[in-house]
Amino acid sequence: MRKKELKLVVTFHTTADAMAMEKVCKERGTPGRIIPVPREISAGCGLAWCAPLEDREKIAAVMKETGIEEEAMHECMV
Repeated sequence: MRKKELKLVVTFHTTADAMAMEKVCKERGTPGRIIPVPREISAGCGLAWCAPLEDREKIAAVMKETGIEEEAMHECMV
């Protein structure tokens, strides 16, 4: 089991947005991975992008450039 750390968790309105995020980030080498939405967070599609907190600006820039819309950005223990 992974040790829990404070991470950036990006939630999405749709599964399609979450899958698009995964595809774009893998193509660009952007850090992070798809996870189920943590219990403490409520989200539309049930999937989220988890990344190190220090990559928040990089993640936001990728989403803006590609037109991927987040539901919310959270900082939580994952």
